[in-house]
Amino acid sequence: MKRTLIAFALALLCLCGAGAGDSTPQQRYVEKYADMAVREMIRSGVPASITLAQGMLESGNGESKLAVKGRNHFGIKCHKGWTGKTMKVDDDAPGECFRVYASVEESYRDHSDFLRYRDRYKFLFDLERTDYKGWAYGLKKAGYATDPSYPAKLIRYIEENNLSRFDVLKEVEVEEVPLPPHRIEAPVLAMADEEFHFPLTRELYSINGVPFVYSLEGETYKSIAKYYHLFHKEILYFNDLKKDAPLAPGTVVYLTYKKNHSPKGLDKYIVEEDGEDFHSICQRFALKEKAVLKMNGLSKTPYLREGDELKLR
Repeated sequence: MKRTLIAFALALLCLCGAGAGDSTPQQRYVEKYADMAVREMIRSGVPASITLAQGMLESGNGESKLAVKGRNHFGIKCHKGWTGKTMKVDDDAPGECFRVYASVEESYRDHSDFLRYRDRYKFLFDLERTDYKGWAYGLKKAGYATDPSYPAKLIRYIEENNLSRFDVLKEVEVEEVPLPPHRIEAPVLAMADEEFHFPLTRELYSINGVPFVYSLEGETYKSIAKYYHLFHKEILYFNDLKKDAPLAPGTVVYLTYKKNHSPKGLDKYIVEEDGEDFHSICQRFALKEKAVLKMNGLSKTPYLREGDELKLR
């Protein structure tokens, strides 16, 4: 359900006891973008209060050069994987590269995805959506900003403007918010033989609905295949391997075909460091390499750079 009356209600509040021209830049920012922040919260799980406070702080209430000319409200820099338009702005250093967006809505969406799909921010989604203080300090801990007073500034914006009210959703809206990334990615312990049709004489897990075991000391792909009545080449194929490879203890070994796409709420993966291994990423999310290549318009295994985005569904 869309909150179509948010902007109207906020405008009405601002008019109570004062003329429309007396509203502050912060109030005008909230009036204009609160509905957008709530929509992003429902789509991604990032609290609307945090989104609005960061937008107000990073963009000077929408009036900074970067916000006006680049429609970039969150100070997101280019990073190595960015292929869109850019502009130079003095920030921590002179002439730093920042992303330019086609619309403010695109900036809001990229901000949400920037937090949800980078590993270093995923722990934030394990917090309660209404814990804006935890989110504020967590953003600083994860390295979003270098300013030591960044959390205090966000909290002040939220409390002075009562932004936490936007974090409270109706029941029907709560159901639309995706689960935290860690919960979606977490391996599930199989509890019944008939679930995957494999014997449970050892612990069997699943990721993305695909059964697997953690390899033990001294095991090989061949020995695991034999144990589960599979062909050696078959288990290599299930794990996107063209030939046998050393098997370290604790390695995930899939026992059937991986999936073509990830679960809902895990739409993409944003690379954290240059040289991350494509095979390992596909194994982590139980996805077929050829399916991920096709989704991303790639013909061969890519060399991944920090900031590159891989679609997973």
